[in-house]
Amino acid sequence: MKYEKEEFRIYDEREMIQLDSVQTLLKQSYWANQRSIDDIKTSIDNSVCFSLFKGEAQIGFARVVTDFASVAYLADVIIDKQYRGQGLGKWLTETMVNDPRWKDKFKFLVTDDAHGLYTRLGFSGSEKLMSTKV
Repeated sequence: MKYEKEEFRIYDEREMIQLDSVQTLLKQSYWANQRSIDDIKTSIDNSVCFSLFKGEAQIGFARVVTDFASVAYLADVIIDKQYRGQGLGKWLTETMVNDPRWKDKFKFLVTDDAHGLYTRLGFSGSEKLMSTKV
């Protein structure tokens, strides 16, 4: 699927992923900055991935690990540092949360930051583990 907002696009098609860009993005994170390229490839192969683009450049990434029946785990939600503060993380997360493949399923994530964003999207929980009610 393709989602558009002004000059930005989100794709959930694995073939759109720019692996080098994802690695660069994840190096900006506190949770995956040491992840190997092989581990990144494996995580992509075993997830439904969402890629955020401005023009031809991939500036955001996130993935969902799911069984498609009962649970969806949001992982690696990241926006390039120079594009943060524009609502793109919120849009990317909303797109993932509202995807019909798991819209009515239990969704959770583990995070040390952005609790305000996730709370506005229906998540609640402890300091790190946040989930939505089914």
